[in-house]
Amino acid sequence: MIVLVLGGARSGKSEVAEGLCRAPVTYVATGVPRDDDMAARVALHRARRPPSWETVEVEPGDVVDVVARHRTPVTTLLLDSLTTWVAEAPDFAVDGAALCEALRARPSLSVVVSDEVGLGVHPSTEAGRLFRDRLGELNRLVADHADRVLLVVAGRVLSLDRP
Repeated sequence: MIVLVLGGARSGKSEVAEGLCRAPVTYVATGVPRDDDMAARVALHRARRPPSWETVEVEPGDVVDVVARHRTPVTTLLLDSLTTWVAEAPDFAVDGAALCEALRARPSLSVVVSDEVGLGVHPSTEAGRLFRDRLGELNRLVADHADRVLLVVAGRVLSLDRP
């Protein structure tokens, strides 16, 4: 089962995703702290996680391989997040099809977190528009493969049913 949890910055999406997990959990962290703000966000995420959760911090090129290798039948995989994966990739290009294939091959729960950037201000730079478009396309692809899609707005959870 794949659950995609979408939301804006500071919406509570990661906390919602964490609440969906059943032990044991492998937490796949894609964020790379490059400034004080990001370091503080990563520290908050680490502090919230139970010590029993395995944490795998991955480089952008390793995300699909890590997901594909974690196929333990009873372990929940929490991938947080697609946003930082795309942001760290050259030209914001990632292999979404390979990720979806790896997620579908897992015999247990996979929870994937991503920012919903299509509801925000129109980016003023070409790079900003490319990032928004690439992440939006990836979100749609993962949503197409997900069994459930949740949108978190101001800490409230909305279930997004298939059309």
